Amino acid sequence: MPSESLRWETLQALKNSPKGKVTFDPFWLERGEHILAGCKDTLTLSPNTGVVLERLSSVPLQKSSSFLGSRSGDSSPVLSEVSISSTGSIPDIGARPATLSSPDSVFHVTALQAVSDEAKDESPEADISGVSSPSSLPALSLLSPKAMETAGRIIKVQEEHREEAKLALRLRQEIQEKLVAAVASAESEQLKRFEELMELKQRQEYQSMKDMMERETKESMGRQEKLKEEQRHRTKIMNLRLREAEQQRLREAELEKQRQAEGRERLRNLNSIQEEILQLNQLLEPSTHTKTDLPPASLISYSTRGNQLCSQVSEVVRKTAEGEFPSVEDMTVAERALHKMRALIRLMQEEVAKAQEKKKEQEQEEERRKQAELQAKQEGEKKAAQLAKEKAQRKGLQNSAEDSTLKWYKDLQEAAAQCAQSFDQLNSAKDAQTKKLKLELQKAATIPVSQIASNSGSQLREIFDKIDKLLSGRAVVSGGKSVSTSQHPQGLEFVSYKLAEKFVKQGEEEVASHYEAAFPIAVVASGVWELHPQVGDLILAHLHKKCPYAIPHYPPMKDGTPVEEYQRILGYRVDDSGVEGQDSFLKRMSGMIRLYAAIIQTKWPYSSKQGPVPHGLNHGWRWLAQMLNMEPLVSLDISSVDVTPGHRFLQVCGNALMMQYRGQFWKLILLLKEEYFPSRQISPPKGQLSSMFWRS
Repeated sequence: MPSESLRWETLQALKNSPKGKVTFDPFWLERGEHILAGCKDTLTLSPNTGVVLERLSSVPLQKSSSFLGSRSGDSSPVLSEVSISSTGSIPDIGARPATLSSPDSVFHVTALQAVSDEAKDESPEADISGVSSPSSLPALSLLSPKAMETAGRIIKVQEEHREEAKLALRLRQEIQEKLVAAVASAESEQLKRFEELMELKQRQEYQSMKDMMERETKESMGRQEKLKEEQRHRTKIMNLRLREAEQQRLREAELEKQRQAEGRERLRNLNSIQEEILQLNQLLEPSTHTKTDLPPASLISYSTRGNQLCSQVSEVVRKTAEGEFPSVEDMTVAERALHKMRALIRLMQEEVAKAQEKKKEQEQEEERRKQAELQAKQEGEKKAAQLAKEKAQRKGLQNSAEDSTLKWYKDLQEAAAQCAQSFDQLNSAKDAQTKKLKLELQKAATIPVSQIASNSGSQLREIFDKIDKLLSGRAVVSGGKSVSTSQHPQGLEFVSYKLAEKFVKQGEEEVASHYEAAFPIAVVASGVWELHPQVGDLILAHLHKKCPYAIPHYPPMKDGTPVEEYQRILGYRVDDSGVEGQDSFLKRMSGMIRLYAAIIQTKWPYSSKQGPVPHGLNHGWRWLAQMLNMEPLVSLDISSVDVTPGHRFLQVCGNALMMQYRGQFWKLILLLKEEYFPSRQISPPKGQLSSMFWRS
C-alpha cells in the first residue's frame, strides 16, 4: 500500500535526523550529571578501554582480523580504530577517549566493556599497573573469539530487536489501518443516521403542518358552534328578562298593596296615639289637680308642655287628612311625642308623690318636735335628780363612768352606726363594677395606714397627702389604678369608716407588737383628725368599741349574762376555740391605749392651723382622773385589767401631762402610790419609769 511505504520513509528520515541519534543514559542522576549532558557532549570511549585492550593482547591479531573481516561493515570502523590505537602507546585510563563516528559504536563499546569485565573475572590476579608501561605491551589482537562471539550475540540481539520493532511497527500499522477503517465505517454510519434524521424531520414537519391544518379546521368548526351557542344563550337571556320583567310587575303590584295596608295600619296607630295623648293631656289640666299639693306654676308648666305635644301630633294628623298615609318618620314623631307625654305624666305623679311625702314628713317632724320637747323637759327633770345623786356619790369611788362620759360614748357609737348604715348600699352591692369600686376604695384607704411604721420618717408626709386627697374627693393612685370617693355617692362615708377602723386596728396589732410605732401612726391620725373631724369621731368610736378602757367604762355584768358574752363586752376575743388568753388581751388593750395616749399629745407638724391638737391632753387628764375615781373591776378575776392600761398610758404621755399640769400631776402620782395601788392590793411597778415616760 502507498501509505505503508510512506510510513517507512518517515521512520527512516526520523532515524537519520539529529534527534534520532540521541542516546539515553538512565544512570545520569547517580553520577550527578545534568539530564542533557549526553546530548550536549560528543560520544567517547570508556576510561577502561586500555585495560580491555591489555587483556586482549594474548589473542592472535590474525585471528581477530580474520574474524573482523567476516562481520558486517557496520563494525569495521570501530575495530580499525582499536587496532590503530593498539599499535601505539596505550593512553592513560584517565585520558579522554577517542570520539566514535558511527551511531552504532555505542553498542560495540558496550561489548568491549563486557569483554573487559569478563576478562577481569577470568584473571583477577592480573596486575593493572602494567598498563602504564607502553614498552612492555606486545602486539595484541583486537578481540578474542569469545569476545567476538559475545559481540556477535549482541549484534544478533540487536537484529532481533530490530525485527521485533519492525513487527511491532507492522502491528501498529495494522491497528492504525483498522482504526482508520473503523472511523471510516463509523463516519459512513453517522452519515446514514444524519440522512435518516433529516428524513425524520421532514416527516415531522409534514405531520405538524397536517396537524395544524386539522386544528385550524376544528377551531373554525368550534367557533361556529360557539356562535350558535351564544345565539341560543342570548335568546335564553331575553326570555328570562321578559319573565323577570313580568315578575317585577307582579311584585310591584304586591308591594303597592302591602304599602296601602301598612299605610292604613299606621293611620289607625296614629289615631290611637292621638286619642291616648288627648286623654293623657286631660290629666295635666290644673282643674283635675285641685286636691294635690303641687304649686300652680308647676301645674301650668305641665299643662303647657302637654299642649305642645298634642300640637305636634295634630300636625301629623293634619297631613293625613289630605289623603296621604302617614310615613314612618311621621309615626316616629308621634310615638316620640307619646313617650314624652307618658314621661311627663310620670314626672308629675312623682312630684305629686314627693309633695305628699314631704307634707307627711313635715307632719311627722312636727310630731317629733313636740315629742322631743316633752322628752327634753322630762330629761331635764331627770338630769337635775341625777346631778343631785352624783353630788352625793362623789364623796366616794364610782361604780361606772360619769353620765356625761357615757352620753359622749353613746353619741359616738350612734354616729358610727349611722355612718355604716349610710353606705349600706355600697357595702352590699351585687354588681361586679360596684364591688370592684368598693374594693379599690378600701385598698386606697387602708394600704397607706399599713405602710406607717416606726421608721417611716419622710414617708409620713406622702402617706398623709394621699389620705387627705382621698378624703377630699380627689383622685389617688392605688394598685396602679386611679380611684376617687366621688365615683360613688357613698364613697366618702365608706372611706372615712374604713380609715378610722384601720387606724384602731394598727394600734391593736402594730403598736401592741412594736410600741415605738405609736407616735408615727398618731401623728398621721392627728393630722387627718384636724382636717377631717368626722374621721376623728369614727376613730374614737372604733377605739371605744374595741377597748372600753379608753372611755374609761367597765360595763356591769347583768344577771343571767354568760361569762363569755360578758368578756366579749369587755373587749375579749371569743371564738369557737374559746376565750382569748389574758396575755394576748392585755397586749392588745395596751397597744390601743398607747395609740390613744400618743394621739392626744401629738400635733401634725405641717398643720396650717394654730392651737392645740383636736383631741388634746385635757381628754387625757379626764381619762386618768376617771380611772382613779372608779371602783376596781371585781366581776371577774381580772384585777390587773384596770391597772395595765393606766400604766401604759403614763408610759406614753406621762411627761406631756407633767409639762402641762406640773404640780397637779405630781399630786396625782402621789395618789397612785399611796391610795390607788394599796386599795387594789397591787404593788407599784418596780424600778424607774421607762424613758418613754419622760419623753419631751
